[in-house]
Amino acid sequence: MNKPVVVSEEILTEPVIVADAAPSAKASAAGPAYIVLAGISFSHFLNDTMQSLIASVYPILKDTYALDFAQIGLITLAFQFTASLLQPVVGHYTDKKAQPFSLAIGMSSTFFGLLLLSTAHRYGVILIAASLIGLGSAVFHPESARIARLASGGRYGFAQSVFQLGGSFGTAIGPLLAALIVVPFGQSSIAWFSTIAFLAIVVLWRIGQWYKPQITARKVAAIKPHPDAPGRRGVLVALAVLVLLLFSKQLYVSSLSSYYIFYLIDRFGVSTQAAQIYLFIFLAANAAGTLFGGPLGDRFGRKIVIWFSVLGALPFTLALPYAGLYASAVLSVLIGLILSSTTSSIIVFAQELVPHRFGMISGVFFGVAFGIGGLGAAVLGEVADHTSIAYVYQICAFLPAIGLLAVFLPKMPQQAAR
Repeated sequence: MNKPVVVSEEILTEPVIVADAAPSAKASAAGPAYIVLAGISFSHFLNDTMQSLIASVYPILKDTYALDFAQIGLITLAFQFTASLLQPVVGHYTDKKAQPFSLAIGMSSTFFGLLLLSTAHRYGVILIAASLIGLGSAVFHPESARIARLASGGRYGFAQSVFQLGGSFGTAIGPLLAALIVVPFGQSSIAWFSTIAFLAIVVLWRIGQWYKPQITARKVAAIKPHPDAPGRRGVLVALAVLVLLLFSKQLYVSSLSSYYIFYLIDRFGVSTQAAQIYLFIFLAANAAGTLFGGPLGDRFGRKIVIWFSVLGALPFTLALPYAGLYASAVLSVLIGLILSSTTSSIIVFAQELVPHRFGMISGVFFGVAFGIGGLGAAVLGEVADHTSIAYVYQICAFLPAIGLLAVFLPKMPQQAAR
């Protein structure tokens, strides 16, 4: 993996440039750089473990500071909207000048955010702490996605799935750690997780040392587009459709991640710890599904995986609001497995549409995922305050139907869809 990252200065709406998106033949023959992929996935695991603590401690914050659901939604908004706004900016900047050690530096923001959250005694300070953790996410995701692709050896979907797997398992383990540590020992115990942030800083610094020799910031001459590549209008339409597909997926996942605990407590009368374990079950299924989506997209095509994963979850989301406790757990597992398999395919599809703006596109899509989740959590919190948590899930059950828009996605060139 000695080929440098080539950063193009071309405009967003130019056609797909297949040659610029692929690694060298030598790199592809060598296969993925598994140690680097494992390292960046592990860092993603640590990063998202810390981030998932925010939603996991909502019941503690709600009881301690007498917060309503709208205020809970605003905490999610402060965290996720910060990341949403800044990720495309970070990606655009690193397209021009890659920053190999920015990941370790950005993780420092998460480190300080956790310490602040553990000592916060006012609602405003909680919002600031959540924003700092969101800032760490904004710096982490675009450049780490670039590293995953650089280490892919041509297996882009596989590399993206490995990268996403770490984050998904980190998101899943957060509620379990909260149930075992934060609930018994209180808000101050969040500071213990700053040691995880320090470990992530060390790992990311080492990855930066591998990444630095791969980089060269230089302009390249325009390459003739592939004859089967979609044109300017096709690229714009496809990007809009992919954003909407990610909207349907992420908003539903956000509804479960932010309010599933309250839904189980309200409807079935389970304890907070038991509800966090049920949330862990859903998030673990969500992580497992992530692993399969990318390789299946490499083999059968990303459009097929998108069709299956978004629409395939619809029958189960429609049944969830009417199921009993144990049936809800089973349905949440099926929903998590199916919905999560689309994430890698959506992101890689978008990256291949605009390969010369890789960092910015990665930032936009990761940012949209965070932003939609945050905005959706705030809106759903308002709806829950005026109606009920059960009504929120009846509405969200129809979100996967937006997957029908996949019919407007173009057929990608064979080289880009492998």
